[in-house]
Amino acid sequence: MAEGTAWLAVDWGTSNLRVWGMRADGTAAFMRTSDQGMGKLAPDQFAGVLAALVADELAQREAPLDAWICGMAGARQGWVEAPYLDAPADLGSLAYAAVRPPASGHFIAPRILPGVCQKPAGIEDVMRGEETQILGLNALVPSLAGLVILPGTHAKWVRVDGRRIERFATSMTGELFEVLRAHSVLRLSLGGEIDGAGRNEGFAAGLAAGIESPARLPSLLFKVRAGALLSGRQPDWSAGYLSGLLIGAEVGGQRDWIDTGASDVPLVGSPGLCGLYQQGLALLGVASHIVDAADATLAGLRLARELAA
Repeated sequence: MAEGTAWLAVDWGTSNLRVWGMRADGTAAFMRTSDQGMGKLAPDQFAGVLAALVADELAQREAPLDAWICGMAGARQGWVEAPYLDAPADLGSLAYAAVRPPASGHFIAPRILPGVCQKPAGIEDVMRGEETQILGLNALVPSLAGLVILPGTHAKWVRVDGRRIERFATSMTGELFEVLRAHSVLRLSLGGEIDGAGRNEGFAAGLAAGIESPARLPSLLFKVRAGALLSGRQPDWSAGYLSGLLIGAEVGGQRDWIDTGASDVPLVGSPGLCGLYQQGLALLGVASHIVDAADATLAGLRLARELAA
Protein backbone atom coordinates (compact mmCIF):
# COMPACT_ATOMS: atom_id res chain seq x y z
CA MET A 1 0.00 0.00 0.00
CA ALA A 2 1.45 3.38 -1.06
CA GLU A 3 1.90 5.63 1.94
CA GLY A 4 -0.53 8.55 2.08
CA THR A 5 -2.76 7.68 -0.89
CA ALA A 6 -5.78 9.98 -0.48
CA TRP A 7 -7.59 9.52 -3.82
CA LEU A 8 -7.26 8.09 -7.32
CA ALA A 9 -6.83 10.02 -10.57
CA VAL A 10 -7.99 7.92 -13.53
CA ASP A 11 -7.62 8.40 -17.28
CA TRP A 12 -9.75 5.74 -19.00
CA GLY A 13 -9.20 5.60 -22.74
CA THR A 14 -10.64 3.36 -25.43
CA SER A 15 -7.57 1.09 -25.43
CA ASN A 16 -5.82 1.69 -22.11
CA LEU A 17 -6.33 2.68 -18.49
CA ARG A 18 -3.97 4.80 -16.35
CA VAL A 19 -4.38 5.26 -12.60
CA TRP A 20 -2.42 7.52 -10.28
CA GLY A 21 -2.54 7.19 -6.51
CA MET A 22 -2.62 10.77 -5.24
CA ARG A 23 -1.44 12.08 -1.89
CA ALA A 24 -3.33 14.79 -0.03
CA ASP A 25 -0.80 17.40 -1.22
CA GLY A 26 -1.59 16.63 -4.87
CA THR A 27 1.57 14.68 -5.71
CA ALA A 28 1.45 11.18 -7.18
CA ALA A 29 2.42 8.26 -4.95
CA PHE A 30 2.28 5.76 -7.84
CA MET A 31 1.06 5.25 -11.41
CA ARG A 32 -0.28 2.01 -12.87
CA THR A 33 -1.45 1.06 -16.34
CA SER A 34 -3.68 -1.59 -17.84
CA ASP A 35 -4.76 -2.60 -21.34
CA GLN A 36 -8.35 -2.84 -20.10
CA GLY A 37 -9.65 0.15 -22.01
CA MET A 38 -13.29 1.01 -22.54
CA GLY A 39 -13.39 -0.90 -25.82
CA LYS A 40 -12.80 -4.23 -24.05
CA LEU A 41 -15.29 -3.86 -21.19
CA ALA A 42 -19.00 -4.21 -20.50
CA PRO A 43 -20.50 -1.59 -18.16
CA ASP A 44 -20.62 -3.99 -15.21
CA GLN A 45 -16.88 -4.76 -15.51
CA PHE A 46 -15.42 -1.28 -14.96
CA ALA A 47 -15.60 -1.23 -11.16
CA GLY A 48 -13.94 -4.62 -10.87
CA VAL A 49 -11.11 -3.74 -13.28
CA LEU A 50 -10.32 -0.53 -11.40
CA ALA A 51 -10.50 -2.26 -8.02
CA ALA A 52 -8.19 -5.06 -9.16
CA LEU A 53 -5.59 -2.57 -10.35
CA VAL A 54 -5.43 -0.92 -6.90
CA ALA A 55 -6.36 -3.91 -4.75
CA ASP A 56 -3.48 -3.33 -2.34
CA GLU A 57 -4.68 0.24 -1.76
CA LEU A 58 -8.21 -0.90 -0.93
CA ALA A 59 -7.32 -3.81 1.34
CA GLN A 60 -6.57 -1.80 4.48
CA ARG A 61 -8.98 1.09 4.05
CA GLU A 62 -11.89 1.82 6.36
CA ALA A 63 -13.74 4.04 3.89
CA PRO A 64 -14.17 3.93 0.09
CA LEU A 65 -11.36 5.52 -1.92
CA ASP A 66 -12.44 8.47 -4.07
CA ALA A 67 -11.67 8.09 -7.79
CA TRP A 68 -11.87 11.04 -10.19
CA ILE A 69 -12.16 9.71 -13.73
CA CYS A 70 -11.95 11.29 -17.17
CA GLY A 71 -12.14 9.88 -20.67
CA MET A 72 -14.11 7.08 -22.27
CA ALA A 73 -15.44 5.57 -19.06
CA GLY A 74 -18.11 8.27 -19.42
CA ALA A 75 -19.01 7.41 -23.02
CA ARG A 76 -22.37 5.92 -23.97
CA GLN A 77 -20.62 2.52 -24.32
CA GLY A 78 -18.63 2.99 -21.10
CA TRP A 79 -19.21 2.50 -17.40
CA VAL A 80 -22.08 4.98 -17.33
CA GLU A 81 -22.73 7.92 -19.64
CA ALA A 82 -21.59 11.31 -18.35
CA PRO A 83 -23.62 13.79 -20.46
CA TYR A 84 -21.65 16.36 -22.42
CA LEU A 85 -21.37 20.00 -21.47
CA ASP A 86 -22.35 22.27 -24.35
CA ALA A 87 -19.70 24.51 -25.90
CA PRO A 88 -19.09 27.31 -25.17
CA ALA A 89 -18.33 25.50 -21.89
CA ASP A 90 -16.97 26.61 -18.53
CA LEU A 91 -14.60 23.84 -17.49
CA GLY A 92 -14.81 25.02 -13.90
CA SER A 93 -18.17 23.22 -13.82
CA LEU A 94 -16.79 19.80 -14.88
CA ALA A 95 -16.74 18.49 -11.32
CA TYR A 96 -20.33 19.56 -10.65
CA ALA A 97 -21.52 17.71 -13.75
CA ALA A 98 -19.70 14.48 -12.82
CA VAL A 99 -21.75 11.31 -12.54
CA ARG A 100 -21.39 8.67 -9.83
CA PRO A 101 -21.63 5.15 -11.26
CA PRO A 102 -22.38 2.15 -9.07
CA ALA A 103 -19.33 0.47 -7.58
CA SER A 104 -20.92 -1.68 -4.90
CA GLY A 105 -18.70 -4.18 -3.24
CA HIS A 106 -15.48 -2.67 -4.58
CA PHE A 107 -14.78 0.00 -1.93
CA ILE A 108 -14.35 2.77 -4.50
CA ALA A 109 -16.32 6.03 -4.75
CA PRO A 110 -16.02 6.92 -8.47
CA ARG A 111 -16.91 10.21 -10.17
CA ILE A 112 -16.76 10.44 -13.95
CA LEU A 113 -16.22 13.85 -15.52
CA PRO A 114 -18.26 14.78 -18.59
CA GLY A 115 -16.96 15.57 -22.05
CA VAL A 116 -17.81 18.62 -24.13
CA CYS A 117 -19.96 18.77 -27.26
CA GLN A 118 -20.68 21.30 -29.99
CA LYS A 119 -24.26 20.99 -31.26
CA PRO A 120 -24.93 23.63 -33.97
CA ALA A 121 -25.71 22.05 -37.35
CA GLY A 122 -22.68 21.77 -39.57
CA ILE A 123 -20.10 22.03 -36.78
CA GLU A 124 -21.22 19.12 -34.59
CA ASP A 125 -18.30 17.76 -32.57
CA VAL A 126 -17.45 15.96 -29.34
CA MET A 127 -14.50 15.42 -27.00
CA ARG A 128 -13.90 13.21 -23.97
CA GLY A 129 -10.69 13.54 -21.99
CA GLU A 130 -9.28 16.54 -23.83
CA GLU A 131 -11.48 18.90 -21.80
CA THR A 132 -9.74 17.67 -18.63
CA GLN A 133 -6.34 18.29 -20.22
CA ILE A 134 -7.40 21.83 -21.12
CA LEU A 135 -8.59 22.41 -17.57
CA GLY A 136 -5.17 21.19 -16.43
CA LEU A 137 -3.44 23.62 -18.79
CA ASN A 138 -4.88 26.42 -16.69
CA ALA A 139 -2.66 25.22 -13.85
CA LEU A 140 0.37 24.70 -16.13
CA VAL A 141 0.18 27.66 -18.54
CA PRO A 142 -0.35 31.14 -17.04
CA SER A 143 -3.02 33.34 -18.67
CA LEU A 144 -4.16 30.61 -21.06
CA ALA A 145 -6.02 32.09 -24.03
CA GLY A 146 -6.23 31.52 -27.76
CA LEU A 147 -5.49 28.28 -29.62
CA VAL A 148 -4.64 24.92 -28.05
CA ILE A 149 -3.85 21.90 -30.27
CA LEU A 150 -4.10 18.34 -28.99
CA PRO A 151 -2.50 15.99 -31.57
CA GLY A 152 -3.60 12.37 -31.50
CA THR A 153 -5.63 9.76 -33.33
CA HIS A 154 -8.39 12.37 -33.44
CA ALA A 155 -6.59 15.70 -33.11
CA LYS A 156 -8.42 18.61 -31.49
CA TRP A 157 -8.06 22.30 -32.33
CA VAL A 158 -9.57 24.29 -29.49
CA ARG A 159 -10.12 28.00 -28.94
CA VAL A 160 -10.01 28.75 -25.23
CA ASP A 161 -10.19 31.67 -22.86
CA GLY A 162 -8.88 30.49 -19.50
CA ARG A 163 -11.19 27.69 -18.33
CA ARG A 164 -13.71 28.38 -21.08
CA ILE A 165 -13.82 26.36 -24.30
CA GLU A 166 -15.20 28.68 -26.97
CA ARG A 167 -15.21 26.28 -29.94
CA PHE A 168 -13.31 23.27 -31.24
CA ALA A 169 -12.79 21.05 -34.28
CA THR A 170 -11.63 17.45 -34.64
CA SER A 171 -9.28 16.14 -37.36
CA MET A 172 -9.06 12.37 -37.88
CA THR A 173 -5.44 12.67 -39.03
CA GLY A 174 -3.95 9.85 -36.95
CA GLU A 175 -6.70 7.41 -37.83
CA LEU A 176 -6.48 8.33 -41.53
CA PHE A 177 -2.78 7.49 -41.51
CA GLU A 178 -3.47 4.02 -40.08
CA VAL A 179 -6.40 3.33 -42.42
CA LEU A 180 -4.48 4.42 -45.52
CA ARG A 181 -1.36 2.51 -44.46
CA ALA A 182 -3.22 -0.73 -43.83
CA HIS A 183 -6.26 -0.75 -46.12
CA SER A 184 -5.61 1.38 -49.21
CA VAL A 185 -3.47 0.96 -52.33
CA LEU A 186 -0.80 2.98 -50.50
CA ARG A 187 -0.05 -0.10 -48.39
CA LEU A 188 1.88 -1.45 -51.39
CA SER A 189 4.40 1.38 -50.95
CA LEU A 190 4.68 0.97 -47.19
CA GLY A 191 5.35 -2.75 -46.99
CA GLY A 192 8.79 -2.61 -45.45
CA GLU A 193 10.86 -0.75 -42.86
CA ILE A 194 9.05 2.57 -42.42
CA ASP A 195 11.21 4.05 -39.64
CA GLY A 196 14.46 4.32 -41.56
CA ALA A 197 16.67 7.30 -42.32
CA GLY A 198 14.51 8.51 -45.20
CA ARG A 199 11.45 9.10 -43.07
CA ASN A 200 12.42 12.62 -41.95
CA GLU A 201 13.12 13.71 -45.52
CA GLY A 202 9.80 12.32 -46.69
CA PHE A 203 7.98 13.96 -43.77
CA ALA A 204 9.42 17.39 -44.59
CA ALA A 205 8.36 17.07 -48.23
CA GLY A 206 4.85 15.94 -47.36
CA LEU A 207 4.44 18.57 -44.65
CA ALA A 208 5.30 21.41 -47.02
CA ALA A 209 2.97 20.07 -49.72
CA GLY A 210 0.06 19.59 -47.32
CA ILE A 211 0.38 23.05 -45.78
CA GLU A 212 0.67 24.73 -49.18
CA SER A 213 -2.29 22.92 -50.78
CA PRO A 214 -4.61 21.27 -48.22
CA ALA A 215 -7.48 21.28 -50.70
CA ARG A 216 -5.43 19.02 -53.01
CA LEU A 217 -5.03 16.28 -50.40
CA PRO A 218 -6.96 13.58 -52.34
CA SER A 219 -4.66 13.89 -55.36
CA LEU A 220 -1.48 14.43 -53.34
CA LEU A 221 -2.10 11.17 -51.48
CA PHE A 222 -1.60 9.13 -54.65
CA LYS A 223 1.92 10.53 -54.99
CA VAL A 224 2.87 8.07 -52.22
CA ARG A 225 2.16 5.22 -54.64
CA ALA A 226 3.39 6.95 -57.79
CA GLY A 227 6.63 8.01 -56.13
CA ALA A 228 7.38 4.41 -55.16
CA LEU A 229 6.66 3.13 -58.67
CA LEU A 230 8.43 5.82 -60.70
CA SER A 231 11.05 7.44 -58.46
CA GLY A 232 12.16 4.52 -56.31
CA ARG A 233 10.82 6.00 -53.10
CA GLN A 234 11.48 3.56 -50.26
CA PRO A 235 8.90 2.63 -47.57
CA ASP A 236 10.50 4.88 -44.93
CA TRP A 237 10.40 7.94 -47.21
CA SER A 238 6.85 7.08 -48.31
CA ALA A 239 5.62 6.68 -44.72
CA GLY A 240 7.19 9.99 -43.77
CA TYR A 241 5.63 11.69 -46.79
CA LEU A 242 2.17 10.30 -45.95
CA SER A 243 2.45 11.40 -42.32
CA GLY A 244 3.72 14.84 -43.29
CA LEU A 245 1.08 15.27 -45.96
CA LEU A 246 -1.78 14.48 -43.57
CA ILE A 247 -0.45 16.67 -40.76
CA GLY A 248 0.37 19.43 -43.22
CA ALA A 249 -3.13 19.37 -44.72
CA GLU A 250 -4.58 19.53 -41.20
CA VAL A 251 -2.41 22.50 -40.21
CA GLY A 252 -2.93 24.25 -43.55
CA GLY A 253 -6.66 23.66 -43.47
CA GLN A 254 -6.94 25.06 -39.94
CA ARG A 255 -4.63 28.05 -40.40
CA ASP A 256 -7.55 30.48 -39.99
CA TRP A 257 -7.74 29.29 -36.35
CA ILE A 258 -4.24 30.60 -35.69
CA ASP A 259 -4.02 34.14 -34.32
CA THR A 260 -2.03 36.60 -36.39
CA GLY A 261 1.26 36.98 -34.60
CA ALA A 262 0.62 33.96 -32.35
CA SER A 263 3.79 33.35 -30.38
CA ASP A 264 3.40 30.25 -28.26
CA VAL A 265 0.68 27.72 -29.08
CA PRO A 266 0.43 24.88 -26.50
CA LEU A 267 0.61 21.38 -28.03
CA VAL A 268 -0.75 18.72 -25.68
CA GLY A 269 0.16 15.10 -26.35
CA SER A 270 3.13 12.79 -26.73
CA PRO A 271 6.42 14.66 -27.29
CA GLY A 272 7.15 12.78 -30.53
CA LEU A 273 3.83 13.50 -32.21
CA CYS A 274 3.67 17.07 -30.92
CA GLY A 275 7.14 17.64 -32.34
CA LEU A 276 5.78 16.89 -35.83
CA TYR A 277 3.05 19.50 -35.39
CA GLN A 278 5.69 21.94 -34.15
CA GLN A 279 7.44 21.61 -37.49
CA GLY A 280 4.21 22.39 -39.31
CA LEU A 281 3.45 25.46 -37.23
CA ALA A 282 7.03 26.66 -37.69
CA LEU A 283 6.50 26.68 -41.47
CA LEU A 284 3.74 29.22 -40.82
CA GLY A 285 6.03 31.26 -38.57
CA VAL A 286 4.21 30.18 -35.40
CA ALA A 287 6.11 29.16 -32.26
CA SER A 288 4.73 26.48 -29.97
CA HIS A 289 5.62 24.49 -26.89
CA ILE A 290 4.85 20.92 -25.85
CA VAL A 291 2.92 19.90 -22.75
CA ASP A 292 2.95 16.17 -21.98
CA ALA A 293 -0.57 14.74 -22.13
CA ALA A 294 -0.18 12.86 -18.84
CA ASP A 295 0.91 16.03 -17.03
CA ALA A 296 -2.10 17.94 -18.38
CA THR A 297 -4.53 15.12 -17.52
CA LEU A 298 -3.24 14.80 -13.98
CA ALA A 299 -3.33 18.58 -13.46
CA GLY A 300 -6.90 18.66 -14.78
CA LEU A 301 -8.15 15.88 -12.51
CA ARG A 302 -6.43 17.53 -9.56
CA LEU A 303 -8.00 20.92 -10.32
CA ALA A 304 -11.46 19.43 -10.90
CA ARG A 305 -11.31 17.81 -7.48
CA GLU A 306 -10.14 21.05 -5.88
CA LEU A 307 -12.95 23.04 -7.52
CA ALA A 308 -15.51 20.58 -6.15
CA ALA A 309 -14.27 20.91 -2.58
